[in-house]
Amino acid sequence: MKTSTLRLLPISLLIASATTSAGNFAIDARGDAMGGVGVVSGDFLTAPFYNPALTAIYRRNDTVGMLLPSVGFNYNDQHDMLNDIDRVIDGSDPDALDDLDGDSASVTIGASVAFAIPNRYVSMNAYGKIYSESFAQANVGTSASNSTIDGAAIGVAEGGLSLAKYMTILGHHWSFGVTPKLQRIYISSYSSRLEDFSLSDVRDNGSAENKLNYDLGALWFYGPFRVGINGKNMISRDIITSDDNYSYRIRPQYTLGTGIIADFWQVSVDYDLNEAKKFTFVDDNTQMLRLGAEVDLMRQFKFRGGYYKNLASSEDEGTLTAGLGISPLNITQMDIGVSYTNENAMGVYLNFLSSY
Repeated sequence: MKTSTLRLLPISLLIASATTSAGNFAIDARGDAMGGVGVVSGDFLTAPFYNPALTAIYRRNDTVGMLLPSVGFNYNDQHDMLNDIDRVIDGSDPDALDDLDGDSASVTIGASVAFAIPNRYVSMNAYGKIYSESFAQANVGTSASNSTIDGAAIGVAEGGLSLAKYMTILGHHWSFGVTPKLQRIYISSYSSRLEDFSLSDVRDNGSAENKLNYDLGALWFYGPFRVGINGKNMISRDIITSDDNYSYRIRPQYTLGTGIIADFWQVSVDYDLNEAKKFTFVDDNTQMLRLGAEVDLMRQFKFRGGYYKNLASSEDEGTLTAGLGISPLNITQMDIGVSYTNENAMGVYLNFLSSY
């Protein structure tokens, strides 16, 4: 790996770890192994991350559950920006600067915990998560000397309480949920030339705010067939850097889910009903389509697979996911998930949970 690559990667990683972290990222190894689905396929422990209405959906022998902890990391350089920077600085390829133009890379990292008490009155799930998302994008000029790497990072620390109630209305089974939450949001930005950017730029123009927000969710089901909808971050926010150059948009995100959730297998689809725009200075619009499946073998082993694609980006290659859940004695469960887009974009996810 050449010098420029070595310099850019630590910057991305430092942004990811230094910004207190959390946001729209679910941080759930089970869901991530299934393409990120969860609006109808999540459970009462992971309900705050997908659909608060799921807090009231549980088995009769579930009286309490804990998610301690769940962690996730994803690196995405689909455009091979790091290699293009190497080629520009090396100076041996005349097309390298054109190839670098518009390239972007991102890093996400996060962790979460949850403690749930399902019951027939009002089911509850207290959770916390930290998450960070960082982007770097190449802005190419007429030469390498006047080209820059511009970047920004968002970090959120979030805690809240999901509340849900199951009810029967006109013979139909419903669950409704809400998650009030407190968010500590931090944003920072940097910009520097290819040849001389430094780690000290990362914290320039940073700002932080405390915000209240809430999520809403509903679930209808008939036997194994389910349909659900989730609205995340229902209060819109704009978090702006101290120099007023960059901002991060928080807007309501609505996701529709449907699937068949049987005792020993399930398949589901989640679709974002609206397109989301986050950082103002990069082309990071997202509108996700997610597909996932799981097969349960004797309540001890769960095999998972999935696929997701960003419909808002014509250049998105789509991502394959897979994973395994291991449940010794059906008391404690360990979930492992991986994602693969190409050799420059992949992720790994892990969590531990127990229910009693």
